[in-house]
Amino acid sequence: MTAATLANVAYLLSSALFILGLKRLSKVKTARAGNQMAAGAMALAVVGTLVEMETIPWQWVVAGVVIGGLVGGIAAVKVEMTSMPEMVALFNGFGGAASAVVALSIFWGTGIEGLDGAEHQIVDLRTAASALGGAEAFTSALSIVIGALTFTGSIIAFMKLNGSLRNGKPILLPARHLINGLLVLAGLGCIAWFTGVAAGPDQLLTAVGALTGISLLLGILLVIPIGGADMPVVVSLLHSYSGVAASAAGFVVGNPALIIAGAMVGAAGLILTQIMCVAMNRSLVNVLVGGFGEAATAEDARDYENVTSTGPEETAMLLESASSVIIVPGYGLAVAQAQHAIHELDQELEKMGTTVRYAIHPVAGRMPGHMNVLLAEANVPYEKLVEMEAINGEFATTDAVIVLGANDVVNPSAIEDPQSPIAGMPILNVHEARSVFVIKRSLSPGYAGIKNPLFERDNSMMLFGDAKKMVQETLKELREL
Repeated sequence: MTAATLANVAYLLSSALFILGLKRLSKVKTARAGNQMAAGAMALAVVGTLVEMETIPWQWVVAGVVIGGLVGGIAAVKVEMTSMPEMVALFNGFGGAASAVVALSIFWGTGIEGLDGAEHQIVDLRTAASALGGAEAFTSALSIVIGALTFTGSIIAFMKLNGSLRNGKPILLPARHLINGLLVLAGLGCIAWFTGVAAGPDQLLTAVGALTGISLLLGILLVIPIGGADMPVVVSLLHSYSGVAASAAGFVVGNPALIIAGAMVGAAGLILTQIMCVAMNRSLVNVLVGGFGEAATAEDARDYENVTSTGPEETAMLLESASSVIIVPGYGLAVAQAQHAIHELDQELEKMGTTVRYAIHPVAGRMPGHMNVLLAEANVPYEKLVEMEAINGEFATTDAVIVLGANDVVNPSAIEDPQSPIAGMPILNVHEARSVFVIKRSLSPGYAGIKNPLFERDNSMMLFGDAKKMVQETLKELREL
């Protein structure tokens, strides 16, 4: 069997495993197995590529695997669950950068030839289209654009998620739409220049340098006006971009596995982006324009007059008599690392005969699926996690709801106030339950920057403090009862 045949077999198996892995990732119960399948598929793709190329010294391959494996392994083990969205953003950025580097290396290796070994004199005078082929030159340019844009955009998303860039708030530059429009036009011009106009090494290098620089700058300017509330959508969209960049790089190098895997990632990211937009009742254009949540003032958002505060003892007494409890996790749960404590409370309630479930909003947390991953870490059974559409009709017959750090996703203004910035956004209807316990550090607003009337409802009680501590104290009181 020839090297080319072996490589094609590896690519075929790799593509099949990618498809099966992605299918399994669609459900929490099978997600771990799906991730393992995808990892195996990537390993097969790497082996197939090495067999096909036959020219890469094995020492470099081993060194790359060891260094990359150590960096990725250490980062994955040490990352806190609260920082998982930031890590995903970085993964997206590195994926985009890798695709751009592949396209640049192909351009350099094939489009720029004839180097004098001693003086490095460039003597080739071809265009990119004549050196690489028209389609290859165009896809190479696309891979550079999308990959570079994804890299800087993901770095900005990372900085917004960890609060190091204006604490995640939008940065609205004057005439930003005009600037972005001009950059897009300049980028399109550079693509045309690079693909079929620039002749000779000097012009090609200038064209590809300008194209890369414009793309890097555009990635920054497209993400800085978007606030932290919309980061789940941005992370999903950048994930899609990284897949499209990889697919374009696959066309450049002629690798079917890379084309297939990149296309699947791109499509899955777009679908997830649409799901996130629907969950917030926002259009993608509205998200990308940015500035959401800037209108409300901190004073307005904290102006409450009828808030009932309670403590762990009173909470435990009411939970003791509840026959059904729904737990609503939010980002505050992740910040406090309270997932294990809430699972213990859940188990204690079940020992008393209480039915306990978890209501999962699609945009709770800082990335899609954040709450699912968090609760899975605490070994909460998959069947207890119920999506918003399936559980919303049951709040009205539920004795008690415990809200941990969620804010905008349980704000009744979305369905009661047509003038609210979040009007029409699907929420969890926790306000319909007989009793609602909201665990928060303070009355500070969520990312939308607006008040939450839930806090003033007659059936709502506030437990002010760290989510983990409040849950542990409530559990202690419940056991003493």
